[in-house]
Amino acid sequence: MFAMKRRVPFISVLLMALCAGSAWGQPVKIRAAYVVPVANWPSILFEKSGLARHMGKSYTFEAIRFQGTPPMITALANNEIEIGDLAFSSFALAVENAGMDDLRVIADEFQDGVPGYYTNEFFVLKDSPIHSVRDLKGKVLATNAAGSAVDIVARSMLRKQGLDDRNDVTIVEAAFPNMKAMLLGKKADLIPGVIPFSLDPQLRGATRVLFTQKEAVGRTQMIVWVARAGLLQKNRAAMVDFMEDAIRAVHWWLDPKNHKEAVEIAARVSKRPPAAFEKWLFTKNGQNGDSYRDANLVPDLEALQANINQQQQLGLLKSALDVSKHADLSIVHEAGKRVK
Repeated sequence: MFAMKRRVPFISVLLMALCAGSAWGQPVKIRAAYVVPVANWPSILFEKSGLARHMGKSYTFEAIRFQGTPPMITALANNEIEIGDLAFSSFALAVENAGMDDLRVIADEFQDGVPGYYTNEFFVLKDSPIHSVRDLKGKVLATNAAGSAVDIVARSMLRKQGLDDRNDVTIVEAAFPNMKAMLLGKKADLIPGVIPFSLDPQLRGATRVLFTQKEAVGRTQMIVWVARAGLLQKNRAAMVDFMEDAIRAVHWWLDPKNHKEAVEIAARVSKRPPAAFEKWLFTKNGQNGDSYRDANLVPDLEALQANINQQQQLGLLKSALDVSKHADLSIVHEAGKRVK
C-alpha cells in the first residue's frame, strides 16, 4: 500500500508533464528573425508586458536581427533560428536553391500594395537627371541584400522597362539605415525605401519617388513567417501557444486606443524619437501610413502564389512552386480561435 501511495502521485505528475510538454523538459526555444526594427513584428512583438502568457512555460522567445532575408535561409538550414521572416522571393529561393522542401509558410508579417496602405518606394535625388526607369541605365542602384524582396522588385521593374539588371546597372548592397546617406552622398543613384526609413523628413525633402513596389509587381505578400515541418510536428503544442500569444500581441499593437503607448515602446526599442513613429505606425493612411498587417497573422496565399509565379516568369526562379504544398496555416488558425 505504501508503494502504491507513492506511485499514484508520481504517475499523475508524469502524465501531466507529458501533456504539458514542459514540466520535465525545457520550454521550446523559438528564435525568430527580423530585418527592420519595429517594422518587423519579431523585433517588437512582446515588448508590451503581459501579452505573452505562455512565454517561459511552453516556449522561450528571442528576436535575432539580419541585414536581409537571404541570410536567414542559411540560419534556417543550420537550425540557428526556428522562424524565418522571409520575403516572398527568398522563400521561393530557399525551397528551390537551398533544397528546403520542408519549409512551411506559417503566418503573415505584412503585405504590400493593399489599397489604403503603404507601398514601398524607390527614390532618386530631387535634382537627379533620372526621370524614368530607363534613365537608370549605367547608374548605381542600392539594395539591402541580393535576392531580397525589394531587390527582386527593382530587378523586375528594370526588366519590364527593357533593362538588364546584370549588365545595364551596377547594384551595391547597404543596410536600410544607411540608404539615405548612400543617396544623399551620391554613392547610389536609386535606393529602396521601406518604413520607417522612407518616412524620414530629410530624405523626403531631398528626393522624389521614381516608382513604387505596387507599380512594379502589384499586390505582394511581402514577408511571411516560415518554419521547418519537422519543428512544427515535434513542437506543435508550443508553437500554437506561441502563435496565440503573437496574435494577442498583434491585436494590442493594432488597436488605435493603444497608439500612444505603442509609439512610446517603438521609440524605446529603436532608440529613435517618438515623432519618428507617431503619424504612421500601425495606421491606415496611404503613403503616410503603415503597411497592411493581418490582425490574425493569416497570410494571403493567393497573392504569394502570384508573386512567385511572376518571379519565375521573369527568369528569377527556375521552376514553378506550388505554395499550397509549402504552407501550414493550421497552427495560426488554431491559435486564432483561442484569442477573443
